[in-house]
Amino acid sequence: MIDPRRLRHVLSALFAVLLLASAIGAWAQSARPDIPPGDYIVAIVNSELVTAGEVEQRMQRVKQEAARTGARLPPDAVLRQQLTNALIDERVLVTYARDIGVKVDPAEIDRAIANIAAQNKIPLDQLRDRLQREGIDYGRFRDNLRDQIAVERVRERDVIARIQPTDREIDALIDKQRAAAGASIEYDIAQVLVTVPEGAGDAVVAERKARAESALARVKAGEDFAQVAREMSEDVNRSKGGEIGMRPADKLPDVFVEVVRPLEAGQVSPTLLRTGAGFHVIKLVDKRDGRAFTVTQTRARHILLRPSAQLDEQAALRRLADLKRQIEAGTISFEQAARQNSEDASAAQGGELGWASPGTFVPEFERAIANVPVGGMTDPFVSRFGAHLVQVEERRTVEIDLKQQREQARNVLREQKFAEAYAEWTRDLRARSYIEMREPPQ
Repeated sequence: MIDPRRLRHVLSALFAVLLLASAIGAWAQSARPDIPPGDYIVAIVNSELVTAGEVEQRMQRVKQEAARTGARLPPDAVLRQQLTNALIDERVLVTYARDIGVKVDPAEIDRAIANIAAQNKIPLDQLRDRLQREGIDYGRFRDNLRDQIAVERVRERDVIARIQPTDREIDALIDKQRAAAGASIEYDIAQVLVTVPEGAGDAVVAERKARAESALARVKAGEDFAQVAREMSEDVNRSKGGEIGMRPADKLPDVFVEVVRPLEAGQVSPTLLRTGAGFHVIKLVDKRDGRAFTVTQTRARHILLRPSAQLDEQAALRRLADLKRQIEAGTISFEQAARQNSEDASAAQGGELGWASPGTFVPEFERAIANVPVGGMTDPFVSRFGAHLVQVEERRTVEIDLKQQREQARNVLREQKFAEAYAEWTRDLRARSYIEMREPPQ
């Protein structure tokens, strides 16, 4: 019995490598609007077709890759259905990107074509000749590349927009980061405590709650909090107006921190807090950072190659390895290589990414650059956006304010939730698409 989780992992890896076809000849067959004799339609997806020939081609490529890597595959019938669904999902995404009018700079398409020619070790004019011999219209070829780039762009935009970390999640992550760095927010809290005896009956609890609500009402009406605390609080700090004093967050009860975290200095929580001790009216007197929070920022350049029908993942990595050798040999600068080859929007700036704090990039990108010395380059690696080569230019340690901390935490949480959000987004698009399954001809 094959472990379904392992199977999904294996197939996911294979699909990433074999997104469409891995060779121009294979792509040509599926790209033609006519259906070859003996082939038939297995699905209509919006305005696109999925043919049995495409599914079988994809099966052969998956089997070849599995044989090379030693991966176990399910029975042919199961694999065929999974590949059919993968092709349907691809058509859904392509038609969606077209429908919403995603724009792709022609220069990006030109760079993608140049990379395909470089990978095949032929000049651009010879690539066009080869396409013509294969029966591929050059305009259709460019359109296919444009669609693939558009899909990546809309995926980045729409999926990230779906992920909205809550303030509570952001605050919790910041607290965790600060604790790990030896930093902590300190809070000065005041309270009016109305105690509730252990084991008290409903009548006593109700009377105690009413007393606390009366204290809260007086404070809301504008009375001095300290005076109300002196008159009504039943804790040891009543003589000090209920003020507990400035303390680190980790030295306060978690329930207190949760209440005051969203408050500004001087504000009172609008609702009572119930604990084992009784009912509390909570005021945030003041708060401050225990010490400045610092991060190490990195300034880097990168070259991005997006795997495609004509440049699969392994080919893209080989292309980047060749560029790295040229850069190390001094025959071309990293900036020049990025301008000429990168399929990222940063190509026009020589791949310059600017200063970035931890959490700015996807985890696989940050892991790759973490131990690279200043002036050094990564080995080619893969992220969800494609294949990368990165040069680290500078590093610096800086203090960041609370706004920056929150944005950094928001990015980290988005990355943590990306896979789930992407799957949900794909399901939603598929549910809104016209999909008609066809039976094999008899």
